[in-house]
Parts: sequence; structure tokens; C-alpha cells
Amino acid sequence: MLVAAVVLGLAIGLVVGSVGGGGAILALPVFVYVLGEPIGPAASGSLVVVAVAAAVGAGSLARSGQVCWPIAGTFAAPAAVGALLGTLAGAEVGSALLVLLFVPVMLAASFATWQRAGAGSGGGDRGCPRPALAPVLTAGFAVGVLTGFFGVGGGFVIVPVLTLWFGVGFRRAVATSLVIITLTGVVALASHLGTGSDIDLGATAALALPTAVGAFLGAHVAERLPQAALGRAFAVVVSAVALFLLVDVLALGGPPGS
Repeated sequence: MLVAAVVLGLAIGLVVGSVGGGGAILALPVFVYVLGEPIGPAASGSLVVVAVAAAVGAGSLARSGQVCWPIAGTFAAPAAVGALLGTLAGAEVGSALLVLLFVPVMLAASFATWQRAGAGSGGGDRGCPRPALAPVLTAGFAVGVLTGFFGVGGGFVIVPVLTLWFGVGFRRAVATSLVIITLTGVVALASHLGTGSDIDLGATAALALPTAVGAFLGAHVAERLPQAALGRAFAVVVSAVALFLLVDVLALGGPPGS
């Protein structure tokens, strides 16, 4: 199990560092189906994994001036409120239902990522735009609810929102997304622990450490790889995991502890 956690952690980190999100959407199934964690501790552990990975990736990209700090700060504040409310709602939902609700979220993320990849990078760096305040606050709150409810970082939604809605260039969107994920992930984790959720420190550390290494490598490797190929590969993987979860819940008895 430890070897599998290291290998999968590196892979998840590469995804986070290269496409600006998606770590928790992959870490949650790893916790449940590879490490044998119940949904509750798995959701909390996945938040640790994604927050650590995002912080590493954000730090690497921030040094090169890629983060749009005003957008990140405006987005993160309502996301923190949404994360708290999402956590309270998620605590009232059973494991099997939570997974079933997670599947369409994953498929929507896959579709959005595929569309974003097909749109290309938009002709290079356009700097940091100044979107209207209301849409940023609304998007931040919605992502926060998603983060708290499912125990995910939300980057698979944040990057498409930043690029397609707010006109942020792809690389800046990735860097900005990682900052937002770090902030909202910490708030959501605190909310999970505050509502009584457990966390397996050993399993979390086994996955978080290699994920951090992978995120550092991914942030650098992504600069040398076609972004369209990265985005579409991620979309295919997320779709495959979503279909596996659907089959498991409907036909194979569902996740441990459901």
C-alpha cells in the first residue's frame, strides 16, 4: 500500500502542479479504494493532500510573478464562507450518496477541462485582468461550497472559471488557482475537523509527501509540455474514475463504510 501511495501521490502532484487543480478529485478515490479509508477521513485527508500540493506549486509559480493576487484574494474570501457551509451540509449526507453526487461533479469537471484545453492558451500572457467584483465573489462562494461538501480543492472548477469567464491566461490561471486552493483547502479542513471528522495521519502523510514532490515537478514540467494535451489527458482520467465510482456504488456495494 505504501508503494502504491507514493506512486499515486507523485502522479496526483504532477496533475496539481501542471493543470492547477484536480488533486483532491483523484486523491479521494485513492484514500477510499487504495488505502481503505472511510469517506469521512478520506475527505479530510484529501484536503490536506491538495492544500500541501497546491502550496508547493503556488510557491514555485509565485516566484516567477504568475499569480494574480487581487483575484486570488477576492475569490478566496467568499470561498472560505462557502467551505464552512458546504462542510456542514456534507456531514448530513451518507457515504454512498456522497459518492453518487460526486460523480456528476467529476464528469462536469472533465468536460470543462476538455473544453478549456480545446480553447488553447488564448495567444499568450495577457496579464492580470480586472473582472467585476460580483462574479468573482459568486464564483468564490460556489467553489467554497463544493470544496467543503465533497472534500476537494476545487481547482478543476477554478481554472476554467478564471480562463473562460474572467479572461485570465492559462498559466496565470494555474498559478492563481493554486493560491486559492491552498487558502480554501485550509479553511475547509478546519471546518471538517471542527465538525468532528477524523483523519488518519499516517495514510495522509504517505500520500501528501509524494504529492508535494509531484506538484513541484509538475509546476516546472508543465512549462515544457503542450497544455492542450495535459488538459485532455486529465479529463480522460477523471472521467474514467467517475465511471468506476458509479459502477462501484450501483453494482459492487459502494465504498468502505458506506
